Amino acid sequence: MNKAVFLDRDGVINEVLTDRVKFVNRSDKMYFLPGVAEAIRLFNQTFDYVFVVTNQGGVGLGFMKEAQLQAIHSDMITSLQKEGALIQEVVYCPHKPKSGCACRKPNSKLIEDLARKYDVDVKSSYMVGDTDTDIIAGKKAGTKTVFIGKSDPLADAVYPDLLQAAHWIVDDAT
Repeated sequence: MNKAVFLDRDGVINEVLTDRVKFVNRSDKMYFLPGVAEAIRLFNQTFDYVFVVTNQGGVGLGFMKEAQLQAIHSDMITSLQKEGALIQEVVYCPHKPKSGCACRKPNSKLIEDLARKYDVDVKSSYMVGDTDTDIIAGKKAGTKTVFIGKSDPLADAVYPDLLQAAHWIVDDAT
């Protein structure tokens, strides 16, 4: 079976709710956080897959069309690829935050679907996020979890940014 790292997008890969950008509704509003490409390159050396698993309720709320979101993700993958950082697939929940759908984190459907599709052993894999919903989704799916931020009692590890988390994840996985 394969090993994977599942990454939340906003707050893990890119800025959100900062002075420069509130939400990423266009590709030109995608500002990568420091060390993201390097972190993903580290994952690429150790793991079979790197995925992005993200709630994007802005689609369901009408702030952007699904085609816009797909273009943002395509541009994100291309930009990171130019830096040697490979993301195999991006999956997202486009539904409104309180729609009750099965795919919105903290539900684990997006992670579980990817795990089935790519023959991923979730017990040897990691979910990285910056909210409790990310950590809960990873726990429900059976992954180890890493919180990006100051503290989260539910997570297996906590780091201030993805690059520092990547070093721990790679060490822990090998």
